[in-house]
Amino acid sequence: MSDNDELTVTKESLWYIDNYVLIRDYYDRTVSRIAARCIRKGNIAVEDYPFYPYIIDVLEELCETGNYILQHRELHPFVEKKIKGGVKALEKNLNLYKQELERNSSVDMAAKKDEDLSAAKDAFSGFTNQSDDPTKGAGQSIDDVVAKLVAEQEKIIKEQEDKDD
Repeated sequence: MSDNDELTVTKESLWYIDNYVLIRDYYDRTVSRIAARCIRKGNIAVEDYPFYPYIIDVLEELCETGNYILQHRELHPFVEKKIKGGVKALEKNLNLYKQELERNSSVDMAAKKDEDLSAAKDAFSGFTNQSDDPTKGAGQSIDDVVAKLVAEQEKIIKEQEDKDD
C-alpha cells in the first residue's frame, strides 16, 4: 500500500468493514432464529414467514456493504486484518450472499410464482367432469387433497399457538 492510499482511508470508510462483519453475523443469527421459529410454527417455509422480507433487506445491505469494500482497494489491507481469509474470503462469501439475494428477493420471482400458479389453475380448469379429472380413481380430487392439507396445516399451527400460550 502506498502512502497515497493510506491518506484516502478515513474513519468513515473503515466503518464499512466493521459494519460488514456485524451485518454478516447478524444475518446468520437472524436466519437461524427465524428458521427455528418456522419449525415451531408448524414447519412453515422460511419464505412464508410474515417477516421474511426483513431477512432480504438485511441480505441486501450486507451485499451493498461488501461491494463498497471490494470497490475501495485502499480498504483491502484492513480487510486482511479484520476478516478471516481476507479479501478472497470476502469475495467468496459475498458471491454466495449475492446468489442468495438473487434467488429470493426478485420482484420478478414473486410475479413468476403468480404466473406459475395461474398457469396451473388454467391447466386444471379445463376438466369439466369427473371423467376428465386426472385424479379420478386416486380417491380424492385435487380440491379435496388441497383442502385436507390446508386443514392439517391449520391444525398444526393452532396446536403450536395453544402450546405457546
